[in-house]
Amino acid sequence: MAIDPGRSKCGLVLSDHNGLELLAAGVLPAPACRTQIHTWAAAQQCHTVLLGNGTGSAPWRQWLEQLPLKLLVVPEAGTTLAARRRYWQLEPPRGWRRLLPEGLRLPPRDVDDVVAQLLLERHLQRPLQRSHCRWLSGADAAA
Repeated sequence: MAIDPGRSKCGLVLSDHNGLELLAAGVLPAPACRTQIHTWAAAQQCHTVLLGNGTGSAPWRQWLEQLPLKLLVVPEAGTTLAARRRYWQLEPPRGWRRLLPEGLRLPPRDVDDVVAQLLLERHLQRPLQRSHCRWLSGADAAA
């Protein structure tokens, strides 16, 4: 599991145990993210969590250290721009967006989940597949 932490929202991804494929990804409000992490930890769906060291990571680190998970704090340097590029690889631009140079394209949604994916991929030193990835929403974490 990897988290791109924030004060109000977080990117969260969960990979399979082999680290080959993403099982779930989303951009969640912070309380829903905490609920989802508790759910995965209780179900033993993950044993290690990667936490980006960016803005807002200190409170997350304190909270995660209380859980029965191995915590690894990883550098976030350069992930925001890399996530924009990766977003367009995952979701190729359509319509008029195809005509814009890549540097001028802004994704139409938050890409915190893509940042979390990049953190996990950097740690694993390989790309992850998203072919069967379930999109998380705040409602999923509340269920």
